[in-house]
Amino acid sequence: MGKVIEMKGITKVFPGVIANENVDFDLEKGEIHVLLGENGAGKTTLMNVLYGLYQQEAGDILVKGNKVTIKNPKEAINLGIGMVHQHFMLVHNFTVAQNMILGNEPKKGFNIDINKAIEDTKALSQKYGFNINPESVIEDMTVGQQQKVEILKALYRGAEILILDEPTAVLTPQEIDELGVILKNLVKEGKSIILITHKLKEVMSMSDRVTIIRRGKLIGVVETKGTNIDELAEMMVGRKVNLMVEKANNKLGESVLNIENLQVLDHRKIPAVKGVNLEVRRGEILAIAGVDGNGQSELIEAITGLRKPIGGKIVLNGKDITGKSPREAIEAGLGHIAEDRHKRGLVLKYSLVENSILGIHYKKPFANGIMMNYKEVREHAKKLIKNYDVRTPNEDVFASSLSGGNQQKIVIAREIEKNPELLIAAQPTRGLDVGAIEYIHKRLVEERDNNRAVLLVSLELDEVLSLADRIAVIYDGQIVDILDVKDATEQKLGILMAGGTLKKEAEGGEKHE
Repeated sequence: MGKVIEMKGITKVFPGVIANENVDFDLEKGEIHVLLGENGAGKTTLMNVLYGLYQQEAGDILVKGNKVTIKNPKEAINLGIGMVHQHFMLVHNFTVAQNMILGNEPKKGFNIDINKAIEDTKALSQKYGFNINPESVIEDMTVGQQQKVEILKALYRGAEILILDEPTAVLTPQEIDELGVILKNLVKEGKSIILITHKLKEVMSMSDRVTIIRRGKLIGVVETKGTNIDELAEMMVGRKVNLMVEKANNKLGESVLNIENLQVLDHRKIPAVKGVNLEVRRGEILAIAGVDGNGQSELIEAITGLRKPIGGKIVLNGKDITGKSPREAIEAGLGHIAEDRHKRGLVLKYSLVENSILGIHYKKPFANGIMMNYKEVREHAKKLIKNYDVRTPNEDVFASSLSGGNQQKIVIAREIEKNPELLIAAQPTRGLDVGAIEYIHKRLVEERDNNRAVLLVSLELDEVLSLADRIAVIYDGQIVDILDVKDATEQKLGILMAGGTLKKEAEGGEKHE
């Protein structure tokens, strides 16, 4: 078959960081090759070098045996390399066909030949089994369909080699299966594919080979059929990792959070939460599962005081906090591990000492009136760093200098140490490596065992199934069903997350498909 891509000794340096150090990577014609590593390991950087977004400081790239210099994405595309980024680059109010030809318009005389684009798109779509209508407008499509459009766009531009960056982060289980089928179809037609991911389950089901990188260095290349999830996790993190969350049966206490008929608008003033009722009790982890963009962010913002609801009621710990400020929510007993740790969780240009008391900075022992007690604050920061295994040179460095996993540990440490009655964990492990995930899961279960109420919001079904006691599925701003974790499966959750229903039999038992 032969190698279509060879990257030899690639080194890429950013100010203060060696992102890739002497990394080798190669791609065989007609294979699916996974590039695996923790967040911040340098996977995306390596592929951005191949796609011409960055230039390497050292090392060579060969395409089909010829040494090349790739100065920009246009040159990459000319060499038959296409990349689908984690955040799609589509124009939202354009149709599929219009997006296909952007920057690359087929002309008939001086007029753009949109009909040709529609025909070409249809033909490509059918060839690979995409089931996409070229005349649909992007903003009316699901995220899974938009991703297919991005893949089609790369094919339309003649890509023989496709790089997909974290392609499954936003998909339901059914869509992930569909993507798997599409990738196999592409390979049948002679395309070669690179998948960047940190999700081990998909690596096993989708790939032929895996290249693992850790902290910018190459750790190894293995054949998928000769490896397993535990071995890959260990190569990725550098130690043995326990991927199963241990938890005892829970003891339910009284209700801590009650939400009645809550209605919230999103930033465009369109209803995002449409009459949600929810109760979270002491000693349980209630997870909200759903595909991104179904109202879960607005729901959390309403509970935490970041967004005012237009109707309904939120009662925390017996206090009505509907439409109250974040400070009042904290006073009522809320801890919040925010979904966007950079915007809401940390002040990146503050030291860890300062970040350790955000939200409680005005309270004793840290403050007395307007005077801050820096000795207490520093002791507090040191305690968090020690107890939560935050890897940092000291407590005075800026939060921005830590890796994602360690930033997240600081946020979690601070929020848990507030001893909240309700702990909201929104995407607590998004983009983190297996080691940090293992640690964070353990802490969340400890909180539940300490008789706290935990509200988990996560797009990762594995995480939901292993942590939750009850699972509420959100779709289009409504809770469509609440399942006990023992009755829940990926299949069932996937159906609910896509807006489907679980058929109930006449005698009241559930029918399993």
